[in-house]
Amino acid sequence: MQVEHHELHHEFPEFLDVMQVLRSSDSRFSQMFDEYHNLTSEVERLEEEDVPVDDFTIETMKKARARLKDKMYQILVANKKKN
Repeated sequence: MQVEHHELHHEFPEFLDVMQVLRSSDSRFSQMFDEYHNLTSEVERLEEEDVPVDDFTIETMKKARARLKDKMYQILVANKKKN
């Protein structure tokens, strides 16, 4: 199965420097970053290994990942403007 990858450095390449700063200085952002990475890894693992799991579970994980990405994007934009 072809799996689409969603690493944040590919999703937001224009914010690489801000992400790096926030990961080391903002515990909330760092926690969200780690949660996003863990969700992404698990979704990709389930899809790549074709693990039998119901669609609701995968969709719930993807929606949680999208919410995290939206929140992190807002933080990244706000911090990019500060610099």
